Amino acid sequence: MALRERLRPWHALMLAVFLVGTTVSLLRADTVTTGSAMRAVLSGLFGLVLFQFTVGNVWGYAVEYYNAGGSWTDLPFLTPFVVAAGTGVAAAVRTGSVGLGAWVAFWAFVIVAAVVALSAWFVAGYREAGS
Repeated sequence: MALRERLRPWHALMLAVFLVGTTVSLLRADTVTTGSAMRAVLSGLFGLVLFQFTVGNVWGYAVEYYNAGGSWTDLPFLTPFVVAAGTGVAAAVRTGSVGLGAWVAFWAFVIVAAVVALSAWFVAGYREAGS
């Protein structure tokens, strides 16, 4: 199988994330040395891992919800996204740090998704017990 047939748009996105992370780190360095270049590459790789972890978890959440019979327009599905976006923007505006805003948004998503999942499980249990 040719390399061209194995590459997907996802690979281009991952390369772009790595290059942006590396470039931003290089731009922040006062002078470009071997050490600063290595730290920039490590920073780009770390950013890529965080990106894959975050996107992978969100995608997994979406697919599992859909596979369980839900729709991507359901309020219980959208609630964690809306809360995460709101808290992330509020934190970024209040502190002036986009990184902190992203961190707050991620954890808001995780916490609200867990609360929604537990609530749905609790309600479904009561429905089954009442039948």
